[in-house]
Amino acid sequence: MKVTRLFLGIIFFIGVGIYAQDKQFTLEEIWGGAFRTEGFQSLHSMKNGKQYSVLEQGEHSTIEVYDYATGSKVNTLVNTSHLDGLKSFQAYTFSKDENRVLLASEVEKIFRRSTRAIYHIFDIPSQTIFKISDKKIQSPMLSPNGNKVAYVLDNNLYMLDFTTGQEVQLTDDGKKNEIINGITDWVYEEEFAFVRAFDWSADSNKIAFIRFDEKEVPEFSMDVYGTDLYQRQEVFKYPKAGEKNSKVSLFVADLSAMALDEIKLGDYKDFYIPRIKWTTNPDVLSVQVMNRHQNNLDLIFVDAKTKAPKVVLNEKDEAYIDITDNLTFLDDNSFIWTSEKDGYNHVYHYKETGEFINQVTKGAWEVTSYYGYDSKNKKIFYQGVENGNINRDIYSITLDGKDKKRLSTKEGFNTAEFSADFSLYINNFSSATTPREYTLNKAETGEVVREIKNNKAILDKLGQYDVRSKEFSTIEVNGETLNMWMIKPKDFDPKKKYPLFMYQYSGPGSQMVRNSWHNPNDYWYMMLAQQGYIVACVDGKGTGLKGAKFKKATQNDLGNLEVQDQIAAAKQLGALEYVDASRIGIWGWSYGGFMSSNCLFKAPDTFKMAIAVAPVTSWRFYDTIYTERYLMTPQENAKGYDDNSPINFVNGLKGKFLLVHGSADDNVHVQNTMRLVEALVQANKDFDWAVYPDKNHGIYGGKTRLHLYNKMTNFIKENL
Repeated sequence: MKVTRLFLGIIFFIGVGIYAQDKQFTLEEIWGGAFRTEGFQSLHSMKNGKQYSVLEQGEHSTIEVYDYATGSKVNTLVNTSHLDGLKSFQAYTFSKDENRVLLASEVEKIFRRSTRAIYHIFDIPSQTIFKISDKKIQSPMLSPNGNKVAYVLDNNLYMLDFTTGQEVQLTDDGKKNEIINGITDWVYEEEFAFVRAFDWSADSNKIAFIRFDEKEVPEFSMDVYGTDLYQRQEVFKYPKAGEKNSKVSLFVADLSAMALDEIKLGDYKDFYIPRIKWTTNPDVLSVQVMNRHQNNLDLIFVDAKTKAPKVVLNEKDEAYIDITDNLTFLDDNSFIWTSEKDGYNHVYHYKETGEFINQVTKGAWEVTSYYGYDSKNKKIFYQGVENGNINRDIYSITLDGKDKKRLSTKEGFNTAEFSADFSLYINNFSSATTPREYTLNKAETGEVVREIKNNKAILDKLGQYDVRSKEFSTIEVNGETLNMWMIKPKDFDPKKKYPLFMYQYSGPGSQMVRNSWHNPNDYWYMMLAQQGYIVACVDGKGTGLKGAKFKKATQNDLGNLEVQDQIAAAKQLGALEYVDASRIGIWGWSYGGFMSSNCLFKAPDTFKMAIAVAPVTSWRFYDTIYTERYLMTPQENAKGYDDNSPINFVNGLKGKFLLVHGSADDNVHVQNTMRLVEALVQANKDFDWAVYPDKNHGIYGGKTRLHLYNKMTNFIKENL
């Protein structure tokens, strides 16, 4: 077996190893937040590029303005102590000219990204405030000129004009579980990662929106037990793989003409509209249309005057195309686009006609985040993995693809938040040995202007503990070089035998092996290492940031190659002198639970135990957009669904198995666990399981996480 060590210089904490003590980590500390690092709250860069605003909460809510260069406070824009009828708010959004602010209060979570809330408009020049509606509304958006707001109430789209006081209900057919106007249905929200399905034109006179007709989408229901005598039932539309999706249509409301027109996009059948966005031309709307297989994408420009659509760009892929928010229109209406068409995710520049201008970035590495375009200096800023795919760095490059600069200097995980004029950025850096550091940097050179915040206090605290650090390496598995980390017990002796506990997620495009600071699970792994376990993680085929070929190797066959890689990695690690091959366990959550179940059932002589939390147990139970992106439909690819579904391989179970789910999981339904339980029972297999009442896919709230990790820890101790 070939295991190559990487980054040997970062295995031990600087300053911690010298003073390391023997204090043991506890689950109460881990899930009580004892090792939480200080963050830097989300900020809004003011349009002058020299200042930023943040929301601060105390007895009252305030929006404070700070100077980038000095960090000193220069102004208070909003203070609820001076406002009638609003004591606090939880979020805010400025108008383009920053004269008005949209304030959200009494925020109520719906699904992963969606909320409803009470919204007020605060006018900064006049210091006046008014409430948009007495009812909780969804996804309000100020017009570019700041004089209007559009929002959704009870699945209908409304517009309120502040200057005239006129409120217009743009649609009237909205109805729960039937018609939605201007916001997305469940599956779009979850898988295309957006909620607001409308957009303002640049001249503030038109609103484009998507209408979802979900009448034919099958319903899913789940009991919510609560504390009342009778439970209540949540019923919502959820299209499982192969079932009917919402029928989507596109409309443009012309507020000047008070006209509402449906836009006929072309001869598309069973299609998605994953993005709409007005260009810099107020009469041209961009629409992305994708086929159900998600391997053909048309970028369409719609002339709002003639309603005529024109395909300006087409992308095809043998597997699938990822949807992003990177589409950027320049002043001349040319546009920036990201694509994997050369095998790696890169940035491209096109004319407004769709004619190719140039490929801005190129190489055998991925652009991982697109930060934006500086029109003054004609520069693009992005994050990439050119310096090793477990790291992230910040770069600048000119629009013509020249003068590329690596702005970040420290090896690890760098992210950036740029000022509005792209003159400065806040760099968020961490590594496996360095907790989060926030610095203000010059965008031209990457030079640090000042330190904003560090987390050295957490290093001092960890100096009391027996810290077990990640060792990064690679491992040769099934013809591929895979990234891996390993955490070893204290006083590790290569001549001793240790049990091995493996963690993985393995979903398409994911990455669990990366050079960044610890999350709560990492402290749990350290705790297990303190108790004599080796913990390891391997990113197998299908995971991300190593090119499209590697990521899409699992296409139409989810759970096959990924499982083979985990089994092969376990066998190779089990062959090491210091690993007890008879004591190898594996665990995962969601896709990782699907994987750990398959590993235990399909390789009973390799794995002694497994834990599956909120697992998919058959992709037939999961939603259309995610599942069909990788497997096509069950009608087209039954083998791809059934040959790798844990419910079909329960007869292979020999080891110990813990199965966990939340009963109110709207994403991976508890149906997955119930069907697996029934299969295990009918196969007369012994196993352990737990269902957490009214908990969603994250299984949290109160002491839930503590209870879950206590249960998993005890299961590991008893069975590995």
